[in-house]
Amino acid sequence: MSSVMPSLFMPVVLLVLAACSSPPPIRTATAVDLERFMGDWYVIANIPTFIEKEAHNAMESYRLAEDGTVATTFSFREGGFEGARKTYHPTGYIIDKQSNAVWGMQFIWPIQSDYRILYVDESYSQTIIGRTKRDYVWLMARTPQISDVDYQRFLQLIAEEGYAVSKVRKVPQRWN
Repeated sequence: MSSVMPSLFMPVVLLVLAACSSPPPIRTATAVDLERFMGDWYVIANIPTFIEKEAHNAMESYRLAEDGTVATTFSFREGGFEGARKTYHPTGYIIDKQSNAVWGMQFIWPIQSDYRILYVDESYSQTIIGRTKRDYVWLMARTPQISDVDYQRFLQLIAEEGYAVSKVRKVPQRWN
């Protein structure tokens, strides 16, 4: 009987330890200049939310509101370049006012989603947005395409933050 207990006990201990382990904290940009971050961003690639799975020409636009929130417009064509245009207007709330890199994004009151600026380049032309759950990520740029070299570098940054890069997909972009 005593030899049975350790063999039953060990898998339970391992399961508990695995459940307790969590990924390291997600890194964010050290400082985000909100004025420079505002404007239009093309979604180059993402781990999509359910509303983005068939998105084409996805774009996110930010504008600082007088009350300190970020007025956001997210739009895309559903299912193809000629698909129905979908537009959403969530509100961004700056949570970490030291770095301006941690926001809450509210699509429906009172629920705020985790929204973190993981990376923004010096010219504010490319950025990576993520979440601590590592369930969604967005690679965005000021232009509808980026070089393959940049894309591969960003996939590496996304992987370093603990994301499953196999889930990242390019968002079709075609603008006339």
